[in-house]
Amino acid sequence: MPNPEKILLHPTYFPSIEQMAAIAQAAHVVFEVQDNYQKQTYRNRAYIAHSNGSLLLNVPVKHNKEGRRQKSVEVLAENNFPWQSHHWKSLQSAYRTSPFFEFYEDDLAPLFTKPANNLLKHNLAIFELLRELIGLETESSKSETFEVTPQCKDLRFLAIAKREVQSKFTPYIQVLEAQHGFLPNLSVLDLLFNEGPNTLSYLESQVELIY
Repeated sequence: MPNPEKILLHPTYFPSIEQMAAIAQAAHVVFEVQDNYQKQTYRNRAYIAHSNGSLLLNVPVKHNKEGRRQKSVEVLAENNFPWQSHHWKSLQSAYRTSPFFEFYEDDLAPLFTKPANNLLKHNLAIFELLRELIGLETESSKSETFEVTPQCKDLRFLAIAKREVQSKFTPYIQVLEAQHGFLPNLSVLDLLFNEGPNTLSYLESQVELIY
């Protein structure tokens, strides 16, 4: 029987609230690092609130010229395009007036100013910082082999960007809510900038997560 206290997830780019809630409610998260890279996932994308509604932050990746499938550990960001600078400017534009952006700004800035080459390593670094800022006590490790049927709760599908989310989220006040209404399941950055120190309590209280 899978252990519900241990979950298996893909490291994603500034994870969704659904993924972070799953982590906050688990005793241990194992990050999948032995798989083949798949497109159309949250490995290289995140959504934030913006003046026009939700805005996609996409990390461009280098394509394999040999035509073979890449392992996730091999995938590199395409740094000929200044995506980090664009993402940071988008966050500043969207959240400058939010209650807690300035509180976390200095901690987050290096993730956008220091060149990020390996996508997997960058996503793991993002998680480690978020763990510290949010106050997560969930233990973490990396997978040693790829398992089709793991012995822990398999939530790797949460990384699928086109998946229809069935979970219900408790509304919280968003900085652009007056324009667009409540936008559920954005990047956890949206929650962090709007709720600050209450982020962990919010994640732990989301009981209508449908996996």
